[in-house]
Amino acid sequence: MMVPMFPALSRPWFLSAALALAPCVAAADAHVGVGAKPPKDAVLLLDGTRASLDANWTYWQGPGFASSLPIQWKEVEDPVDGGRAIMTFDPASDGGRYGAADIVTKKEFRDFRLHVEFNVAKPGGNSGVYLQNRYEIQVLDGDKTSHGMGAIINETPSPYHAYKGAGTWNAYDVTFRAARFAEGKRTERALATVYFNGVLAHTNVPINQVWGGPKSGIDGGNDGGKGITDKPGGLKLQAEGHDVRYRNIWIRELDLARPDTRF
Repeated sequence: MMVPMFPALSRPWFLSAALALAPCVAAADAHVGVGAKPPKDAVLLLDGTRASLDANWTYWQGPGFASSLPIQWKEVEDPVDGGRAIMTFDPASDGGRYGAADIVTKKEFRDFRLHVEFNVAKPGGNSGVYLQNRYEIQVLDGDKTSHGMGAIINETPSPYHAYKGAGTWNAYDVTFRAARFAEGKRTERALATVYFNGVLAHTNVPINQVWGGPKSGIDGGNDGGKGITDKPGGLKLQAEGHDVRYRNIWIRELDLARPDTRF
């Protein structure tokens, strides 16, 4: 059977298309997805052990804080691979009391490249990954809306098609550029590019505000979440009374002069 050719091409059209896409896909796949290892200049924030939790994290003591140190979250067995993971456990957050027992890194960040692995243990499980303790990338099993899994909350659609499901390990890979300011006023919004399980989910998305009110993170109480300030913030993980596990979280600080977060 003869393969149709376009006049200007010296190879089948579908082969040319595949070759054109291959370099981009390969470059991304080498650095993203479950099991991605930190570069030499990255900092491993959470390896699934209690020691890494205590060394790098503390509670975010915002207006809804209702727990107390030491962190109550638990080191548990990795339910898939048999290693260790940290579980979002704290009685203070039971009933979905967000902001009551969230944890945040002791170090604060501006621009960065981030890798986070999470496992929603049961259907309907809820947590969240907050960039700069401001902008949430949602972790919510079963929700395919702009408030759902993988969405930059209320700013993008949910890339639910990339989600592997409850009881499995999933990964967010993010390049983030903080908002820019001049004379105390925001001149450029924060930007983020996100891969979800190795699939490009969001590209150079401008983030407008902090959603969820003052209990959700830094600046949430400023002008309805629109009063973003020129202040770095830690990476935050949310407790909402659900069993969600985290491991292999690493971050690499960047200095992105241009407004471009593409990998």
